[in-house]
Amino acid sequence: MTTPSAPLSRRKPPHRVVVKLGTGVLTSGIGQLDTARIQSVCAQVAALRQAGTEVVLVSSGAVGLGMGRLGLKRRPNDLTKKQACAAVGQSLLMQTWQEGFTPHNLTVAQVLLTREDLRSRERHLSVKATIESLLTYNTIPVINENDTVSAAEIQAMLKFGDNDQLSALVASLLHAEYLIILSTAPGLIDYHNGGKVVPVVEKITREIEALAGGTTSETAVGGMISKITAAKLAGRAGCGVFIASGAEPDVISRLLNGRGPGTFFAPSGIPMEARKRWLAYFQHPTGTIYVNECAVPVLCEQGRSLLAVGVTHAFGEFGIGEIVNVAGPDGAVIARGKTTYKHTEIPAIAGKKGDAVAALHPHRKRHEIIHRDNLALL
Repeated sequence: MTTPSAPLSRRKPPHRVVVKLGTGVLTSGIGQLDTARIQSVCAQVAALRQAGTEVVLVSSGAVGLGMGRLGLKRRPNDLTKKQACAAVGQSLLMQTWQEGFTPHNLTVAQVLLTREDLRSRERHLSVKATIESLLTYNTIPVINENDTVSAAEIQAMLKFGDNDQLSALVASLLHAEYLIILSTAPGLIDYHNGGKVVPVVEKITREIEALAGGTTSETAVGGMISKITAAKLAGRAGCGVFIASGAEPDVISRLLNGRGPGTFFAPSGIPMEARKRWLAYFQHPTGTIYVNECAVPVLCEQGRSLLAVGVTHAFGEFGIGEIVNVAGPDGAVIARGKTTYKHTEIPAIAGKKGDAVAALHPHRKRHEIIHRDNLALL
């Protein structure tokens, strides 16, 4: 691996890093913590803190630990049983992290999040401010999804889905320079090339995505597919992403020194500013507005607002000010934004020019369907 190239000892260390640890890294079996590995991770994080790098952990493992304590051999399908496992396991997980950091005089801080915490703009900013405050106190924030209270969100498909996506959202929220995803996987493997690990991915293409696979672990949720999705999300925020095996010795510092094993995903393009990141990745769209072929380059290449003349139809139920997807004629989602019209108004104005729309809604201050300031390209 050659990216980043300069060792930490020769260049300024990164200001902020998010490290995500999968269940397979933290446990040696269902409900059995790998204390030696956790202590190693704590020592590596302490070294980074000593060098001036702020570190935020996104830690899986609560459900798996709860399964072990409750005597379960398989991840339960029943929602309430999963929540019970999380409730039992979360305290065990935090206790273990604190025990690992105590020899280094570092204090951990538990942060449990639901998707709604990041979807609401006010709560989104509050979460960011809280974590920023914790970092100023030289603590190690340990973030996990709040599985014990997310029943309604699970049913409404508002869960993060896995901690890979959560870690990418956290990295984006905190403007981290790097996201390090540690799991049982050594990186992105190219099975068409002798099973070698791909060292660097400059751009996530369909061919790269085709190399990914799921997971067969009884305690895990995500797989390489979710990790590539996380890398794509974090990359749009200007964050470089490492995927590597947590079993490798001193893996965190080796990755940041450019000498570690695994796969590095380079950040893609110019980072989106904070508000558009919030629109693009922290929301759960309530519907989709479809546009014609002419509107696609106007939005994607010219950065213009979405006008009614480019709209063909809409799907779903949404109100004024809600977040919706914008999809091309082929159904592919190209953007996400805040609509100024509700779903019942779209049929009457779809395909119409500005004067016709203004005549139908003379009291509206704006006649764009989605203003460019409230539109984030995906």
